[in-house]
Amino acid sequence: MKAIVLGGTSGMGRAIAQRLAERGDGVFLLGIGDTELERSAADLKSRHPSRVDVGYAVCDLEKPETFAGALDAADTALSGFDAVIVTAGLFGTQEALEADIEFTRRLVTVNYANTVVFCEHARKRLLERGGGHLTVFSSVAGDRGRKPVAIYGSAKAGLSVYLEALDHKFHAAGLSVLCVKPGFVRTAMTAGLKPPPFAGEPDQVAGDVLRAMDARKPMIYTPGIWALVMLVIRWLPRFVMRKIGF
Repeated sequence: MKAIVLGGTSGMGRAIAQRLAERGDGVFLLGIGDTELERSAADLKSRHPSRVDVGYAVCDLEKPETFAGALDAADTALSGFDAVIVTAGLFGTQEALEADIEFTRRLVTVNYANTVVFCEHARKRLLERGGGHLTVFSSVAGDRGRKPVAIYGSAKAGLSVYLEALDHKFHAAGLSVLCVKPGFVRTAMTAGLKPPPFAGEPDQVAGDVLRAMDARKPMIYTPGIWALVMLVIRWLPRFVMRKIGF
């Protein structure tokens, strides 16, 4: 696999990049900040000096004008890529978003509109070469309208629907679309939030994601317990949802 990882310098993206490097796959990191990208690429290379050559380029989900150039750089470095993995995005608590309308605009734009635009750039390139993998992180927050994640969840709901539609439309053309729905995972993004008893770790999520990609699954919950949790939540009547704080 020759994989681009957008968001590969931290959290779950970094764990996926490390797993890819460990098994000898080509890796190209996209993210914001030259220094952090350079440091992350050098770290991956030093861990696996004989197996991978890790490149990088700046790509900012708040700046769609960076998308095409970053993918061009990855194409050149990898001599063609066949997998694009998107873990980047913005997170904010419901309280913070309700208090700052500009933050709300940024978050819903990045997590839905600009992520879709980036995926469209990647999707077209993958299909031009016969298909490949498009793996994108959504969230369990998008499965149901819930009080604590009303705004964040709405953007992730839209993203999940888009990814499902891509799978329906382009699967026969060779595009394997995987929608990843993480539950609570201990990363810098969730620092300061109270974790549930079944909180996951980035490396656990990375393993789940790569196994799902290899099996060409269209959607996974990770950690797996969230599939059961969200099954219950999706079936709860509206009057119950109004009363509970989950």
